[in-house]
Amino acid sequence: MEEKKIIIVVAKNTIKSFLEEHIGSSAQVLKVAKTDEGWMGEAEIFEDSSFIKSLGLKTNVQDRNIYVVELADNMEVISYGRKEENDEE
Repeated sequence: MEEKKIIIVVAKNTIKSFLEEHIGSSAQVLKVAKTDEGWMGEAEIFEDSSFIKSLGLKTNVQDRNIYVVELADNMEVISYGRKEENDEE
C-alpha cells in the first residue's frame, strides 16, 4: 500500500512539472487515477484570457483551464490536452 502512495505522488509530480514546462504557467493537480495503461491526471492552469487578448485589451483577466495528461506506467507522457467545458468526466 505504501508503494502505491509513493507512485501516485510521482505521477502527480510528473504531471505538474510537465505542464508547467510546456504551458509555462503554474499547475495545480486536481486528480490522479490509475488506468489499465498507466496513469491519468487533470490539472488546473490559469492562463491569460485569449478572448481579452484578441480584443487587444490590457488586463489581468485569466481563464481557468483544465488539462488532461496521460502517463505510461514508466511515467512517460503519452498524451496531453486541454479539457473542453463540455467534455464528460
